[in-house]
Amino acid sequence: MKIRTVVSTVIAVVAVFVLCAGGLGGLLDGGAARACLPVNASPAGTAATRPPGARGAWPAIGRWDGEQVANAAVIVTTGAQLGVPGRGWVIAVATAMQESTLRNLPGGDRDSVGLFQQRPSQGWGTPAQLQDPVYAAGKFYAKLLTISGWETMPLTDAAQAVQTSAYPDAYATWEGPATELAAAIAETAGLPAGALARCGAPGPWTQPVFAPVGSGFRGAERPGHDGVDLATPRGTIIRAASAGTVRTVRCNAVHASTGAQWGCDRDGDPVLTRGCGWYVDIDHVGGILTRYCHMDQPPMVTAGQQVAVGQPIGVVGSTGHSSGPHLHFEVHVRGDSSDAGAIDPLPFMAAHGAPLGGSGG
Repeated sequence: MKIRTVVSTVIAVVAVFVLCAGGLGGLLDGGAARACLPVNASPAGTAATRPPGARGAWPAIGRWDGEQVANAAVIVTTGAQLGVPGRGWVIAVATAMQESTLRNLPGGDRDSVGLFQQRPSQGWGTPAQLQDPVYAAGKFYAKLLTISGWETMPLTDAAQAVQTSAYPDAYATWEGPATELAAAIAETAGLPAGALARCGAPGPWTQPVFAPVGSGFRGAERPGHDGVDLATPRGTIIRAASAGTVRTVRCNAVHASTGAQWGCDRDGDPVLTRGCGWYVDIDHVGGILTRYCHMDQPPMVTAGQQVAVGQPIGVVGSTGHSSGPHLHFEVHVRGDSSDAGAIDPLPFMAAHGAPLGGSGG
């Protein structure tokens, strides 16, 4: 059976289950925020139960085996059926990655159960209900949508507001993998993967990350610092600040003393290393160029690719000339990617309705 046929069956069955079993739609406020395009697939057929083995029909994707991908697919398609914006799909998948590695666990810490390790004693549902991925995902989304401003929060803050975990920062490490997996599932399932790019980006410009500003633009101590450093954990997703065309995707990390290649398969050093590490340049209208440095791994985009505002382009790391995980963000004018074209990103982004330095909460 072709994968798209299998996927269509899974979507149809999930749609029927959400609409008919337990009234999950009633858990959600009809006025919930829709920062990204929701999807409402039309259920095919009239069966009210899922066919045996439907979840197991998914292939492995990257590090995730078929079982894990199938569970992530249920999370994504349940979110789509409930009209949850695409950003919510990513938050839910990342949470399940952290809590259960996308396994439908029969138990866990104390009375925790299922993909999200939700606890019956905390009012999430019965153990049997929480072992149903559709029910568990629906409960997660229901709580997420009650949180004011969740669409623009850092992922780890939004997930923590739902889960109240003892390890609140752990969710951040899964944002990149969750975005990639959710996008792959959405594309295969015929859901609008482009909606994931628009999450948290209501205008033509958005913050590349929501994080405090560390080192500023060309201060007295760093006159050659052509951007601003945004302090945020490793693995935090980096988003295109505006729509445009990717100009450059490159590893730039060399030994400060010799100029020999240091490489981007390891962290850099503030003394021993020079360069931006893994970085991306994007051209925007009006001759504006934005630069994103020190990514943890090869970027998610390629040179020449068109990107939407808010589209994930990479994850925060510490490659190149860096003392720890952060995003070094630059804005250039006249299409000039050199030092001569760099301007202070703070007033520029503030003037374009996307001030840097906020927590997003």
